[in-house]
Amino acid sequence: MANEPSGTPTASALDRARTKAYWRLLPLLFVCYVIAYVDRANVSIAKLTMTRDLPGFDNAVIGLGAGMFFLGYFLLEIPGTLIVERWSARKWISRIMVSWGIVAALTALVKTPEQFYGVRFFLGLAEAGFFPGIIVYLTHWFPSRDRAKALAYFLVATPFAQIFSPKISNALLKIGTDEVVNGVTVHHPELFGLEGWQCVYIFWGIPAVVLGVVVLFAMTDRPKDAKWLTTEERDALEAELERERVSRSQGKRMTVLEALRHPKVLLLALAYFCTVTGSYGIEFFLPSILKDWYGMSFNQLTWLVMLPPMLGLTGQLFVGWSSDRHKERRYHAVVPIIIGASAIGLAPFTRGELWLTVLCFMVAFAGFKSYMPAFWSLPSLFLTEAAAAGSIGLINSIGNLGGFLGPTVLGAVEKSTGSYAGGLWFLCASMLVSSGIIFFLGLGHREEVGK
Repeated sequence: MANEPSGTPTASALDRARTKAYWRLLPLLFVCYVIAYVDRANVSIAKLTMTRDLPGFDNAVIGLGAGMFFLGYFLLEIPGTLIVERWSARKWISRIMVSWGIVAALTALVKTPEQFYGVRFFLGLAEAGFFPGIIVYLTHWFPSRDRAKALAYFLVATPFAQIFSPKISNALLKIGTDEVVNGVTVHHPELFGLEGWQCVYIFWGIPAVVLGVVVLFAMTDRPKDAKWLTTEERDALEAELERERVSRSQGKRMTVLEALRHPKVLLLALAYFCTVTGSYGIEFFLPSILKDWYGMSFNQLTWLVMLPPMLGLTGQLFVGWSSDRHKERRYHAVVPIIIGASAIGLAPFTRGELWLTVLCFMVAFAGFKSYMPAFWSLPSLFLTEAAAAGSIGLINSIGNLGGFLGPTVLGAVEKSTGSYAGGLWFLCASMLVSSGIIFFLGLGHREEVGK
C-alpha cells in the first residue's frame, strides 16, 4: 500500500483506515467470490459424467446450458447495483448468496436438457448483482490510489477457485463410477443414491448459503457504519472519498439514465462482452478440449486444468499492483487481452504436443484474467455514485452475455465440425476486437488516473 505523509494526524488516520479496510473486508469478499465462481463454472467438471448419465446431453446442450446462466444474470444486474449504491450492500449480497446456493444445489435434480436450461437461467437470476455490486461496494471504501489493487485481491478469487476446486470436484465426481486402479476395477458407491455430478452441485451450493448468513453479520456497508474504525479514521476515509467524488463530478453529477446511454459506457460494455466471450468459452470447455485432444483420465485432467489459473492469478495481482503504481489503466487492460487472444488463436496448432497446448492455455488465462483490475477501474474515472453504479451494472450485464455466446458457439462448432479449432479462432477474434475498443476509447491515461 502506498505510504502517505505522516506529518498530520489526519494522514495517519487515513493510513490506518485504509489498512483496516483491506484486512477486514477483502478476505470475506474473496471467499464469497470463490464460491460464486465455482457454483457458476463447476458444470465444466460435472459435465464429464453428466453427458454419460443423462440422455441427450452433449457438448451443444452443455454449452447452451452454461450460457443460459448469463441470460438470467443480465436481467437483474442494473437494479442490483443500484440497490447496493442506494440501500445496503450487506443485505443485498446476503440475499444473493443464499438464493444462488439453493438454486445451485437444485441443479443436481435435473433430468432433461430443458430442466438444465431452466435451472441455469434461475441461477443467473439468483446471482445477478453480486459481481458489479461488489465493484460498486469497493468504491465506497477504497480511494482511487488503492482501487486496482483492491480489485485484484478480490478478482484473484476466480483463478484461485479454478486452482483448488477441480481436485475436490474430481473426488466427488468419482461417486457412483467405476475406476481401474492397478488393473483392478474399483466401484465407488453412490452417496444417498446420488451420482458424483449431483454431489458436485450440492456440495458447492451449501457454502454459499452459509456465507450468505456470515455476510449479513460481518459485512459493513460504508465507513461511517464501521465500529471497527475509530472516529478519526472514519472521518479521514470519508473525507478522502468525498474529495475524489467532488473532483470527478466537477460540479455536475451525471444521472443514471445519462450514464447508461453515455458512449463510453456502451463501448466499455461491448469491450467487456467481447473479452468475456473468449474467457468463458475457454473456461467452460478447457477440460473437454484436453480430454478430446489427449484422451486423459479425470485425475490427469484436474491436475492440468489447475495450471492455467495459477498463471492467471499471478498476472492479476501483478497488473493490479502495477496499474496503481504507475497510475495507468489503458495499456494495463489492452496488452493482457492481446496476449491472451494470441494464445487462444495459436492453441489449435499445438494439438499433439501436450506441453505446448497447456502453455497456450496458461498464457490465455493470464491474459483474460490480468486485464480485469485495470478495466474495472475505468468507469469510476468519469462517473460517480448512482451513475457509476448503474453503468457498472450495465457493463457487466451486457458483457456477461458473452458468457452465453462463447460456450454456445464453441459447443455448436465442435458438434457440427468435430473440431474445436473454428470456435477457438472465433474467441480469439472476439478478444482482439475488445482490445481495439479499449485502446481507442481514450480512458485510463496516466495523467487522468493520477488526478
